[in-house]
Parts: sequence; C-alpha cells; structure tokens
Amino acid sequence: MTTGATPSPAPKRSRARTFLPLAVAAWLVLEIWLLTVVADVAGGLTVLALLVGGAVLGAAVVKRAGRRAFRNLTSTFQQAQAAARTGAAPSAADRAGADDRNGFLMLGGLLLMIPGLLSDAAGLLLLIPQVRSFLGRYAEKAVERRMGAAPPGSLQDAFQQARIHRPDGKVVQGEVVREEAPQGPRRPEAPRPPLTP
Repeated sequence: MTTGATPSPAPKRSRARTFLPLAVAAWLVLEIWLLTVVADVAGGLTVLALLVGGAVLGAAVVKRAGRRAFRNLTSTFQQAQAAARTGAAPSAADRAGADDRNGFLMLGGLLLMIPGLLSDAAGLLLLIPQVRSFLGRYAEKAVERRMGAAPPGSLQDAFQQARIHRPDGKVVQGEVVREEAPQGPRRPEAPRPPLTP
C-alpha cells in the first residue's frame, strides 16, 4: 500500500461567484415581470416605445462618452509631446476626464441600451453627475482598500515598488538599483533579484 500526499482542499468559493448567478436570474425575472405589469397597464406599444427610446438614448450616451474619452486621450498625448519638445517636465495630468467619471457615463449608456425598465432606471441614475461622482469616489476607496490588503508578492506589491512618493505628494516613476548587486553580465537563466524599496 502506497501512501501519497493528501489532496489539498478545494479552494473556497467566493460569495460573489455564489450569489452572482442568483442575482442575475432574479434581475431577469423581475425585469420580465415589470414589463408585463407595465404592458397590462399602459399597453404593449407603450412598452415597446420605452424600450426603443431607451436603446436610442443609450446609444447616444455611449457615443458621446466615447468621443469625450478620445478627446481626453488625444489632449493627454498632445501635452506629453509638447513637454517632450520643450524639454520641460510634463505638467500634472488634466483631471477633467477623471472628474466627469466617463466610465460610469458609458456604463449608464450601456444599461439604457439593455432592454428592461430596471436597467433603464439604473442607466438614467448614472447620467446624473452627482451620482457618478459619488460612485467614482466609492470605487477609488474600494480599490485602495483592496490594494492595501493585498499579500506581498502580488501585483499591488510590484506596483508599490515601482513608484517613489516625493514629499510634495507627486509620484515619480523609478527603478531601485542595489549598490551591492554584482556589476557584470547576468546569465539569461539566472533569476532576477527582487525589487526592494
């Protein structure tokens, strides 16, 4: 009789993976029920007009958000090229694109395009600038919490090692160079030394 290593226990399934299919199914049932209720009260043509109007409005919002994102991207590239030509350090990034929460605006347009009254209501909420601003601040804080709680050796750790914070709050991209590291050609098969702050 041979003994082998005990099999490792199956990884614990996250709550999001457990409840997401149930939430999607409940949302679909609620959307269909709500459409039938509104169709009984107002008529089928009214529901069809609401759905078509939501899709048209959503397409217009997505098109506008895409144009705004492209305009922000081209202005950023132009500022970087102008700074490179003059030899000056690039100025701080223009926060206009981040402050208007263009991603949430595009999500609102996509929700409007999805057939259903609940998704249309959520899409209309995302068209309100104050709602987008609140959700953007909440998302930034949630990402910062997750990045701060990440274990060493993860993507967050590598991201933190590649940045150097100056006292004035600016972030300077840099690379850590060890003085005690041997200077000379490194063999391709040799592992690279870890970055340390």
